[in-house]
Amino acid sequence: MADTGDTADSPSLFEIRAVTKVFPGGVLALDRVNLEITEGECLVIAGSNGSGKTILMRILAGLAGASGGEVLFRGETLEKVLAKGKSFRQDLGIVFQDADAQFVGETAEEDVAFGPSNLSVSRQEVSARTREALVKTGLWEKRTFPPRRLSGGEKRRLAVAGVLAMNCRVIIMDEPFANLDWPGVVQVLHSIQAIKKDGKTLIILTHELEKSLALADRLVILDHGSIRDNGTPEAVLDRLKPEYGVRDPRHSYAAVGDCSWLD
Repeated sequence: MADTGDTADSPSLFEIRAVTKVFPGGVLALDRVNLEITEGECLVIAGSNGSGKTILMRILAGLAGASGGEVLFRGETLEKVLAKGKSFRQDLGIVFQDADAQFVGETAEEDVAFGPSNLSVSRQEVSARTREALVKTGLWEKRTFPPRRLSGGEKRRLAVAGVLAMNCRVIIMDEPFANLDWPGVVQVLHSIQAIKKDGKTLIILTHELEKSLALADRLVILDHGSIRDNGTPEAVLDRLKPEYGVRDPRHSYAAVGDCSWLD
């Protein structure tokens, strides 16, 4: 595995050390994965369905345990960080592939307000955060709509708004473009742009590189539970092998910088 990504000037956020995950029946989902994720980077982890992307995300988020190895978060084991209480949950937000599963409010505004309402902040602060998050994601005009009435792209953006309202500094997006049409993808990409501009750490799990790779600082290829390559998007694509199940988007675009569905 090559590692040509330049992360030397940024502090480490996650250190994934020899992480293995074995499901009941002996199914190996992750095989001694080693990876460092730095503060403020936009990292794309690409792999076909079944490559291990989602279980890796769940382990990073503390939603699943590893069978072996360890994960460090800002220098401490994730177990110790989780044992300290809510701070990690407030620092890391997830946008799941099935956004509908995340919604708890009767309206978009209620849903976004739910997260900060459970923090030690005033009602005024909750209201301000909710408004700002809805404005940033372009959903303020839809604030009174039930989430189920929103389009696919709007639902993903609503999930992003909920994360932003929590002031999460780390955001993981699992297949953020799945089942979206062109307008929906563009809507989500605008949200990703805003997150990146704010200097937050963004981890995007996807097999659709042609839609977002132009925004990535680094690209990791995950295949059958193992990291096959890790580095700058250009360098990784130059070494890409067909058996990894990831399509080189440069077949349709002139360069990595053009790999986006934004105009």
